[in-house]
Amino acid sequence: MMRALVTGSAGFIGYHLCERLLAEGVEVIGLDAHDAYYDPALKQARENLLLRSPRFVTIRARVEEPGLLASLFEQHKPDMIVHLAAQAGVRNSIDNPRAYLQSNIIGTFELLEAARAHPPRHLLLASTSSVYGANTQMPYREGDKVDSQMSFYAASKKSTEAMAHSYAHLFGLPVTMFRFFTVYGPWGRPDMAPWLFTSAILEGRPIKVFNHGDMRRDFTYVTDLVRAIRLLMDAIPGATPVGAEDSLSPVAPFRVVNIGNGAPVELLDFIAAIEAATGKTAIRHFMPMQPGDVPATWADTTLLRQLTGYAPQTAIGDGVEAYVEWFRSYYP
Repeated sequence: MMRALVTGSAGFIGYHLCERLLAEGVEVIGLDAHDAYYDPALKQARENLLLRSPRFVTIRARVEEPGLLASLFEQHKPDMIVHLAAQAGVRNSIDNPRAYLQSNIIGTFELLEAARAHPPRHLLLASTSSVYGANTQMPYREGDKVDSQMSFYAASKKSTEAMAHSYAHLFGLPVTMFRFFTVYGPWGRPDMAPWLFTSAILEGRPIKVFNHGDMRRDFTYVTDLVRAIRLLMDAIPGATPVGAEDSLSPVAPFRVVNIGNGAPVELLDFIAAIEAATGKTAIRHFMPMQPGDVPATWADTTLLRQLTGYAPQTAIGDGVEAYVEWFRSYYP
């Protein structure tokens, strides 16, 4: 039986991944600090659902705590590690960069040291489309140069990619980094646009539309994303590329993979989908671009398809309808 350690297990993506793994019969060790960046009650509600399974064990702690992860690796000996724990949010990183240094960079260092001492079969770490920064050539490809991050959040995630590559090279650790593209869906975070838009529209409050609506995002439905992660868990990097598009390092069992829907959606079209799902019209408050933000993201998913035979495909209307249905049930 596979045993997996998932950090950030009570988070938005972590919850959905744990749920899928448990449904497959995997033993899951979840690590989460229930950080107060957003309402911990939402994290507790997610975790309560996972605790219904006898194969789920949860530890309440921070990934950056010295030696904690090494102890967990030694005790539980997980086959697979999926590192999702991180301080999230582009805009918050401008005001509170130290939290990103501690959680994202030091936390990842603790994870890599634990994996060095107790090597798993595969180490998978979450990165972000934000690392593409000021790049304007789209769709973004894994081999693109990524030296122009626009926020400290993005810079912290790019740092974890470089750190993980060095450990893969020095210690032969098989590592996959996945770059997420604007994930949304049920149990989503309340600091993200779907929650902010849906709550405001239902309550008749104005919504903030940045860059005067001239924004495009590669919205990725969470269950599609989780399916891709699960398939990538079995796509362990080796010595042979799968094709010309492979980002496999020439000196390490290390690769980077985009996980996105593969098609950008206009922000105003996303808002229109929420209006259709709620049956209400948004009051739009148009605003300039926020510091650290980018006007568009768009993933090339060729490598994901080559490695797994799969690419996310949920239509924006279907995904938004499912999200609004969950929102109304959770926030009656």
